[in-house]
Amino acid sequence: MSRTAVLEVEGLHWATSAAAVEATLLRRPGVIAVEANAVSQTATVTYDSEQTSLGELSQWVRDCGYHCAGRSVPEHVCDPMSEPMRTATSDVHAGHDAEGGHDVQAGRSPQETMGHGGGHGEMSMGAMVRDMRNRFLVAVVLSVPILLWSPIGRNVLGFSADTPFGLRDDVLSLLLSLPVVFYSAWIFFDGAYRALKARTLDMMVLVAVAVGAGWLYSVVVTLTGGGEVFYEAASVLTAFVLLGHWFEMRARGGANDAIRTLLELAPPMAVVLRDGEPVEVPTAEVVVGDLLLIRPGGKIPVDGEVEDGESEIDESMVTGESLPVSKARGAEVIGASINTTGTLRVRATKVGSDTALAQIVALVQEAQNSKAPGQRLADRAAFWLVLVALIGGTGTFLVWLAAGASVQTALLFAITVVVITCPDALGLATPTAIMVGTGLGAKRGVLIKNATALESSARIDTVVMDKTGTLTKGEPEVTDVVVEGVEEAELLALVAAVERESEHPLAGAIVRYATERDAPVLPLTGFRNVPGLGATAEVKARRVVVGNRKLMSAEGVDVGSLMARRDDFAASGRTAVLVAVDGRGAGVIALADAVRDTSAEAVSALHELGVDVVMLSGDNEATAKRIAGQLGIDTVIAEVLPGDKAAKVAELQSAGKRVAMVGDGVNDAPALAQADLGIAIGAGTDVAIETADVVLMRSDPLDVAAALLIGRGTLRKMRQNLGWAVGYNVIALPIAAGVFEPAFGFVLRPEIAALSMSGSSLIVAVNALMLKRLRLPVVP
Repeated sequence: MSRTAVLEVEGLHWATSAAAVEATLLRRPGVIAVEANAVSQTATVTYDSEQTSLGELSQWVRDCGYHCAGRSVPEHVCDPMSEPMRTATSDVHAGHDAEGGHDVQAGRSPQETMGHGGGHGEMSMGAMVRDMRNRFLVAVVLSVPILLWSPIGRNVLGFSADTPFGLRDDVLSLLLSLPVVFYSAWIFFDGAYRALKARTLDMMVLVAVAVGAGWLYSVVVTLTGGGEVFYEAASVLTAFVLLGHWFEMRARGGANDAIRTLLELAPPMAVVLRDGEPVEVPTAEVVVGDLLLIRPGGKIPVDGEVEDGESEIDESMVTGESLPVSKARGAEVIGASINTTGTLRVRATKVGSDTALAQIVALVQEAQNSKAPGQRLADRAAFWLVLVALIGGTGTFLVWLAAGASVQTALLFAITVVVITCPDALGLATPTAIMVGTGLGAKRGVLIKNATALESSARIDTVVMDKTGTLTKGEPEVTDVVVEGVEEAELLALVAAVERESEHPLAGAIVRYATERDAPVLPLTGFRNVPGLGATAEVKARRVVVGNRKLMSAEGVDVGSLMARRDDFAASGRTAVLVAVDGRGAGVIALADAVRDTSAEAVSALHELGVDVVMLSGDNEATAKRIAGQLGIDTVIAEVLPGDKAAKVAELQSAGKRVAMVGDGVNDAPALAQADLGIAIGAGTDVAIETADVVLMRSDPLDVAAALLIGRGTLRKMRQNLGWAVGYNVIALPIAAGVFEPAFGFVLRPEIAALSMSGSSLIVAVNALMLKRLRLPVVP
C-alpha cells in the first residue's frame, strides 16, 4: 500500500545537500518518491508499506550521514506512532526508530529538537545557525593574522611586522590555518564525503575541493622549503562562505515561519476530568473519549465535541475565521482554538495525527517539500553545474599552465572558477519562494497542496464559481416586505407567530427577519400545516394564512393587487410568500438565497487581476442573472445539472481558457478535478479533499482572489530568483576563469569569489522573503 510520511531530516546545510538524501532513499526497495527540502529540514517520502517501514526510512537517512528525528512535528501536536502505520493517505510524522517510540516529555517547546545524542547531523535549524556562526567567528579571527602575514598583507597592505617566534610567514600561516581547516571548514569535507557516498555532487564538493586544493598545495610548498602559498585564500574563502551561509540560513529559517507558528498553536498540556476531578496531563496522552475541561482563555488541546457549557471560540489562528464562533452542547471544536468566555466540557474525538491542526501541518509541509516543474529542472541543472565547475576548474588550470603561467597563478584561477560556480543560489531559487508562498496562504486559511498548484494558480485567467454555497450562503433571507391595509411591524409579528411552528427553511428566514426587527412574540392556537402550500393559525383572535397562491385560493382569499407584486418578485428570481389576515390579502414577503458579504468584493478583486468570472447555477435564468447583476458578474450559465458542471468547465478549457473551479469539494468534485485548478471553499477542518488543489478553510470567496495573488507573487519570485542565479553564473564564470586578465589585468581572487557566491545565495533567500509583504485583498 502506498503511503506518505514527512520525515524530519536535520543537518541539511546547503540547498543542494537535499540531493544526497533523495539519491540514498530512492535506491532503497519500496521507496516510490522522495522530495527533500533543505529550507524546511524535512523530506516527504512516498513508499510501499509492504516493502519497507518508517523505521527503515529513518535509518537509511542516518546511513547517508544525516540525523532523522522521524516525526516532523512535536509529540503534543502529533502522537507517537508505532509500526504498522495507520491506514492514512498521509501522515505528519514517522517513527524515531523501528518501533517509532518516543518518551513523552511534558510541556516541552514545539521547536525543541526531537533527536538524541550529539553530532553535527542532529542539529535543528536554530542550532545549525549558531554552529555556522561559531565556525565563521573562528575562521574570521584566524584569517586576519593569516592575511596580514601573507604576500597580500606584505605587498598590498604594507604590513611589515616581524613574524612571532621567528617563524617563516608560511609556517605561521600553516599553524593558524589548522583550526580553520579542521574545525571551521570541516563541514565542507564532511558534506562532500556524504554527497560522494550517495553518488551525487553538490556544493559541498565544490567548496571542499577549492579549500582543500589551495590548503594542501600550500602545505606541500611549506614542507618542501617555502614559496608562494594560498593559506589566506583557503582561510578567507572559508570565512566568506560561512558568513554567507550563516545569513542565508537565518533567512531560510524565516521562510519556515508558517510551520513554526502552526506548531506553537497546540498547547503541550491538557486538563482531563478523571472521576470528576481535573488532572493535568501532556496533550500527547489524551485519547479519544477523554472528557476535557476547557476554562475561559484556555486553548482546546485536541478536536472534540462539546458535552456541556456554552462559549465563544476563537478559531482565527487555525481557520483564519476572524469572528469568534458560538459553541454549545453538540458542537464540534477544533484543537488549538481558544475558548474566550464560558467554561466547556469537551469529549475528545480526534487526537494526534487525526486532528485538524496535524492535518493542516501535514498539508503545508507536503506543499513546501513539493517541487514545481521549474525546480526539477533547476535541480538537474545544479547537479550538472557542479560537474561543469569541477571540469571547468581543471580545464582552467591546464589552459593557464599551457599558456605559460605559473602553477600558483593557474591554481588561483582554477580555485576561483570552482568557488564562483557553486549552484547554491540555483538550488534555493524556488524552494524558498514556495515555502514563503504556502506559508502566507496558510496564515490566511488558504491551503495550497503543492508547488504545481502554485504555478497553476498564477496562470489562471477564468474562475468558475458555483452560485449556491460559494457566492451565496445557501440559505434564504428576506429581501422585500410589501404590506396592504396593515403596518409592517404588525404583519411581521403575525407571520412570525405562525412560522415559528414550521420547520421549513423559508419559515426560519422570516422568523429571523422579524426577530432582528424586534417583532413581539405572539401566542397562537389552531396551527395547521398544509404540506406544499403553507400554514394557517389563529393569532390574537385573528386568522392568519401564510403560503402560496394555491393556499389562498383554497382559503377563499382574494389577494387583489398583491398578486401582481408576487409575480414581479417571481420574475426576478425571488420566492414570494403571500399573507392574508382575516380573509383579506395583507402582504407579500419576498425571499432569496443570501449573497455572501464579501462576494461582490471577491468578484471585483478577480476583475482587477484580469480574471474573467463565470457563475454556474442550477437555478432558473432569472434567479441566476439577478445574483450575477448584484455581484457584477458578466457570464452566467444557468439551469446546470450537478453532473454537467464538469462538462461546462471542459467547454471553457476547449476555448483556450485556463480555468479554476470553485466549489464545495463534495458535490462539485468532478468539476474540481476537471479544472486546471480545483479550489474547495468552506472546507473548515476537512482539509484532505482529494479533488482540490487549493483548500479554503473559510467560506469567503475573497480568499479565491488571495489564492491567485499568492500564486502570481510566488511564481514572480521564482522567476526572479532563477533569472538571478542563472545570470550570475553566466557572467561570473568567464571573469573567474581569467578571461579578462590578459587584456585588462582583471583578476578575481578566490576570497572575493566566495563573497560573491555567498552574496548571490543570500540575495535569492531575501528576495523570496519579500513575498511576505504581498498585500492580499481584504474587506474594505
